[in-house]
Amino acid sequence: MMLLDRYLVREFTRWFGLILSVFVLLYLLVDFFGRLRMFLSNSALPSQMAAYFLYNLPMIVSLTLPAAVLVATLLTLGTLSRHSEIIAMKACGISLYRIFLPIVLCAGLLSIFNFLNGEFLVPEANQRAEHIKRVEIQKKEPRGTFKRNELWYRGEKGIYNFKVFDVETRTLHGITINHLDARFHLTSRIDAEWAEWKEGRWLFHNVMIARFADGEFPELTWAEHQAVDLPESPSDFQVVQKDADQMGYFELSAYVRKLRAEGYDVTRYAADLHGKLAFSFVSLILVLIGVSFSVISERGGGAARSIAAGIVLGFSYWLLHAFALSLGRSGTLPPLLAAWTANLVFFVLTVFLVRRVQT
Repeated sequence: MMLLDRYLVREFTRWFGLILSVFVLLYLLVDFFGRLRMFLSNSALPSQMAAYFLYNLPMIVSLTLPAAVLVATLLTLGTLSRHSEIIAMKACGISLYRIFLPIVLCAGLLSIFNFLNGEFLVPEANQRAEHIKRVEIQKKEPRGTFKRNELWYRGEKGIYNFKVFDVETRTLHGITINHLDARFHLTSRIDAEWAEWKEGRWLFHNVMIARFADGEFPELTWAEHQAVDLPESPSDFQVVQKDADQMGYFELSAYVRKLRAEGYDVTRYAADLHGKLAFSFVSLILVLIGVSFSVISERGGGAARSIAAGIVLGFSYWLLHAFALSLGRSGTLPPLLAAWTANLVFFVLTVFLVRRVQT
């Protein structure tokens, strides 16, 4: 069996390496032509373009790896079926479950790799790629940073600090704005519970404004609602705010705990947090799908049909996962249930399919 295991692992890794390389190359080509106008309009250097795509590689690998696992499984077992190798193994008394084991273990190791890649490489590489695009290519001055799970921004009228910036609703929460004069002396400070972008300007809610004059006590005013004239729009803050995709699992977990402790709604971030962990099991789910469909028929015509059915079912996983996750972000479903819905549905389905395969 050790010899057979090595043979199956070699065949799987050969197909997996080829398919992953093709997927990554196709992704790079599509992304390159999609950004070509931006590169040309900003006179980007070849070295800058190469660096941008190089830092995007960890993210591309993370996105395409599960699909590569699915297709590699289908092609590996489909090739074995066409050459009657699975029949020969069964004739020697080896069950299909035992034949599948090395490939399933490979998928498990790839799931661990993908989780570690998304935790340690993808967030840092994405930030570096964004810096190259906005600062080195588009020549935009960096004005803000996401530090200690808060957004800090050097605006035209002072220094801003926000606890949360919701990109979807274009709202700010936990606002502190410090206005400074030319000598960097504090002239006024605005504190607000939250603000919304409405009719082209910021409308602050539960606002307290403190004005500082030389040698005098601060003058305090309070308003339930007040429009504040800031030159920055939501798109300016969106550049600085980290999305869930730009944070690793543990960083996002710390961010969720901090926001929850401060009383903010963390539904959206909680759904993304559970989704990161659930998505790391995609490779295992898809390898079970590939195993099930690739051995439905052990002859050539059936293999092609099985591959087509397996690919359709595999991509259906992404549709269901994205749909359920969107329900979790909106609060329609509990975040934990939303993140694991696709995994549970497809796990039950694949168990049913595997049990139908004659062992």
